[in-house]
Amino acid sequence: MRRLALILMLLATPLAAVQPDEILDDPVLEERARELSKGLRCLVCRNESIDESDASLARDLRLLVRERLVAGDTDDEAVEFIVARYGEFVLLNPTVSGANWLLWGAGPLMLLLAGGGGLVYLRGRARAKPVTEAPLSAEEQARLDDILKQ
Repeated sequence: MRRLALILMLLATPLAAVQPDEILDDPVLEERARELSKGLRCLVCRNESIDESDASLARDLRLLVRERLVAGDTDDEAVEFIVARYGEFVLLNPTVSGANWLLWGAGPLMLLLAGGGGLVYLRGRARAKPVTEAPLSAEEQARLDDILKQ
């Protein structure tokens, strides 16, 4: 039973969605196309590469990558062509430049701000004078004694 479960888990790994009619005759170009496809996001499926996606747009992007490679583009030129056409969102790993610096730096910056705020709060609590409760007045003590006797 465990062997069957292990086999099923191994088969559940994501498979490439590349169709046989998309595969290039030149194995070197096909390998380059597969590597580029792994770094490009499917615009329909989100966070899934076009190499793994069955969406028709992902198929169109895979064909476009292969078309650019057959035309003689380098890997960088093919990716730049697709980014120019679809925007930088198509990259699974966006570049660290321009406005993306804000996105890359926002997480660590928020962590530092939250840590600094927490530190200021804790130091303020440590320096604060302890709150002392005022003793009960004679009237309040008498009323409490009456309530407790009942």
